[in-house]
Amino acid sequence: MKLLAKTHYGLEEVLAEELNGLGAAGVIALNRAVAFEGSKLMLYTVNYRSRLALSVLMPVASFGVAGQKDLYNGAVAVDWDHYLDPRMSFAVTAVVNSKHFAHSGYAGLVVKDAIADFFRRLNLDRPSVDVREPDLLVNVHISNDRVTLSLDSSVVPLYKRGYRQGGGEAPLSEVLAAGMIALSGWKADTPLADGMCGSGTIVAEAGLMAGNIAPGKFRKSFGFMRWKDYDAALFRSVKFDAEKRERKSPVKLSGSDISSEACAIALRNIKAAGLEGMAEIEEKDFFASPPPAEEGTLIINPPYGHRLGSPDMAEFYGKIGTTLKHRYEGYRAWILSGDTAALKQVALKPSRKYTLLNGDIECRYQGYELYGGSRKRV
Repeated sequence: MKLLAKTHYGLEEVLAEELNGLGAAGVIALNRAVAFEGSKLMLYTVNYRSRLALSVLMPVASFGVAGQKDLYNGAVAVDWDHYLDPRMSFAVTAVVNSKHFAHSGYAGLVVKDAIADFFRRLNLDRPSVDVREPDLLVNVHISNDRVTLSLDSSVVPLYKRGYRQGGGEAPLSEVLAAGMIALSGWKADTPLADGMCGSGTIVAEAGLMAGNIAPGKFRKSFGFMRWKDYDAALFRSVKFDAEKRERKSPVKLSGSDISSEACAIALRNIKAAGLEGMAEIEEKDFFASPPPAEEGTLIINPPYGHRLGSPDMAEFYGKIGTTLKHRYEGYRAWILSGDTAALKQVALKPSRKYTLLNGDIECRYQGYELYGGSRKRV
């Protein structure tokens, strides 16, 4: 069956690589999504083991549209009784980029009414609507003159791993953190550090990678578990297979932050993810402390004006560049920032550049190879 994994802008290619590694077929990178093909086993596997997908959709219909009538007729023609029965609940979400619909909410209402009318035509009670915890979440995507109706097999976004005990100020999405690690080229048997770790998301995601621990291990549920055709035995086999792939890693993972409160939150998150023996969190000043290892990968997401309203970003980022140059020789350093002007004050030539979205903020993610004062490509 055809499937679609949604992700953050800028992570499409690394998600495509991940899906290929999981055994998906027909993998095609799109905009903020990757199309692929697979069985029910693959649907369960991607939900449970993908680090880079935000949700996994199963398209059930696609058709042309020139207005409300076409949308209704196309939606009411779907055999919804394959996916729903009157005892179940459903909800509809919509994303619209079309001149035919001014509001996504309206498109969602049209599809909701079509689903209800489908059951009425069969002289059946219609399933109830539950926008908070639906048994089936229907996704409506309208782009120009084309509509795709899909079932969301995740419902709760996959960045909600289940290990986070607290987020602190401006927490980083787990999927974005995993994507940053993937883009950095970090090898899971080498040291990794985050000198401005906040709630510890980058360190936690690196730990899950190093231990080959499935990111879905800590979640209590996925949307597909409420579907009519849910196969509990098959999903148990997915979890069992993932557990067999776990490994003990001697890798050194280090997180530090100048805020004692942030460090306390990071420690709770690390413990909740079962990574106490692999990752350490310390309260210290990035600018006044030596690196935790002689060489390795450093990934930081420093404060920037959009995020925390810090007043003098130019000086702050200048200090980052000075610290990298004089303390982190032998490292590959990566910086994510939504302040491109301040990022230039690092005054080091980046060897790699990516554009990513952190929430609705466009960010630059830049890599630097630090080698004895000279520059090499990552």
